[in-house]
Amino acid sequence: MDLRIPFTALTAILAFLFFLAVLDQWRTRRHAFQLAWALGMLWFSIGAACEAIGAAAGWNTTIYRTWYLTGAVCTAGWLGLGTAFLLGKTRFGYAFAFALFLAGLFTFLTQQRQQYPDAGSAPIIYFVAAGILAVAIAVETWFASPRWPRLAAFAVVGASLLALVLTATVALPPPGYAVDPATGVPTAAIMPGYLRLLTPFMNITGAFSLGFGAIFSVYVFMPKKRVLAYSLDPGQKGDVFLFNLLISPVAFTVNFFASIPGAIRAAREGRMTSRVPATILIAIGAFIPAVTDSLNRFGSTQLYGLGKLLAVVFLFAGFLVSVDVFSEFRIPFTRIVLRRRPAEPQPDDAGPGPGSTGLATG
Repeated sequence: MDLRIPFTALTAILAFLFFLAVLDQWRTRRHAFQLAWALGMLWFSIGAACEAIGAAAGWNTTIYRTWYLTGAVCTAGWLGLGTAFLLGKTRFGYAFAFALFLAGLFTFLTQQRQQYPDAGSAPIIYFVAAGILAVAIAVETWFASPRWPRLAAFAVVGASLLALVLTATVALPPPGYAVDPATGVPTAAIMPGYLRLLTPFMNITGAFSLGFGAIFSVYVFMPKKRVLAYSLDPGQKGDVFLFNLLISPVAFTVNFFASIPGAIRAAREGRMTSRVPATILIAIGAFIPAVTDSLNRFGSTQLYGLGKLLAVVFLFAGFLVSVDVFSEFRIPFTRIVLRRRPAEPQPDDAGPGPGSTGLATG
């Protein structure tokens, strides 16, 4: 039996169970981040199911198109959007804006390197759109507006709808699908350049948001030691604000690592909230497929299936631990509650206003 089949089938099953559980939580709590994460896991499940079916019964153009839309394009973007909504009341908008701009730039540079003959003006359009949305998100964040995730949603939903139309209508050369001849893993080799360039646009934004958002959440909820002070309070003078904005990545990194010993002590003494281990697991779950998908893009597909399985295991574990996602455990879509979780205190400095530390101060 092809060993890829149990890997991808198990990944699809776990991701679908994950989708049902988070969708059920959204049904009762109505948090936007839960809905975005649920849809992200649905796309994850469908993409993995396509891989399992293709490996077991053979590929055709319908399965291939569905895999590309859900697994290659949409999954990371929607999971990252969930993190944007979760952290919508913090200064994380600056990080998301940077990720979006970086994704647009990388999309443009990818075309310069690969020279897809049928990309047309798509690289420039994607780059300009990413830049405009990144500036808009940064401005909304500067005004301490919780509306910036809506702009992030506009980017992700818009790119997803564009991918849906293009994937459904593109003419593919026979046999209508492409797989690595050595491993049987599907690749985007026959997709036109303007469609292939949507994958870095969505995946870089989504993976950065999910991964760095988890690290940011760890910092928010862990005991902090501030070695380097900085402030992103919009009430500052313009030149002072820009200086703080430029040094904030360095200051955040230094303060994060300086805070680790105190966080370890707090964990040993039982003073750590569930959000810290939860977000560490989520960060690991975001990092693994970012590596294996990048290898897949450059022709190395051996670890692709294993990376997907490990990703869904770590993400599911992280979300189960997090009180933000699962405030209670029950049989999905029933009123049978298995266990309720006590509310955990919010950190004093998690908010978006002046003097808060989210990304506002160090």
